Amino acid sequence: MDGILGNHHKKNRGIIRGEIAKLLLKKFTPRDTPASETALFPEAEILSNLIVCFGTGFPETVKNKSIIDFGCGLGRESVAIARLGAKSVHGLEISQEKISQAGNLAHKFGVADKCFFSDSTKEKVDLIISKDAFEHFREPGSILDLMAGMLKPQGRILVSFGPTWYHPYGGHLFSFFPWSHLLFSEKDLIEWRAQFRNDGATRFSEVEGGLNQLTISSFKELVSSSRCKIERIDTIPIRGLSIFRSKALQEFGSSLVRCELSLHT
Repeated sequence: MDGILGNHHKKNRGIIRGEIAKLLLKKFTPRDTPASETALFPEAEILSNLIVCFGTGFPETVKNKSIIDFGCGLGRESVAIARLGAKSVHGLEISQEKISQAGNLAHKFGVADKCFFSDSTKEKVDLIISKDAFEHFREPGSILDLMAGMLKPQGRILVSFGPTWYHPYGGHLFSFFPWSHLLFSEKDLIEWRAQFRNDGATRFSEVEGGLNQLTISSFKELVSSSRCKIERIDTIPIRGLSIFRSKALQEFGSSLVRCELSLHT
């Protein structure tokens, strides 16, 4: 997996530039990530979030299925899915530290016999789940082709990602106020980030976790040029504002995109 995360990059020139940009950026500080996240397993909250991301039928969808949780992180969703009655859950993750922690979690909650973790696999499964990941892959097209190769002929891929790039907070860390990731240039934002993250990143795609500026239209283009096809796609707008479901506005107001893919026959 690690070798597939190549170079997916679009130039972000911004509207506010130069010394004015630097003066304004000095006034903002990043949001902290709660340190307790790695230690908790709020199962009811995780299941509720999975239903939001993949639909109300998700608990029935995973029962008795062989599943890959692609980009499983600390394995919380993988463990929750195993406890829902999945036949097997294989969590894929590039971080060895997270793989270890996920394995410990599966053991702690009694599903280590059918829920396991690694950084690669050759198995074919019924279902692949990708949650909060496609906007972070450096080469999302290559990742999609990799997923297609892991599916059984009648298998499905469930994808959920967001917020999309043009959403007010689509820049994640760089969205310290609405659309700030579009108002400032990539260069200025990276220089601002370097004041508190010393990892040598020079592009959005190189920051921890990666950020590939994925839009709904670019995701559809990725699918159309892959071995997969879209069975259904839906967007969840900002705070339930239905106006953002329209094609004209969904790029700017979709907090979440959820999609079911199948293989071309």
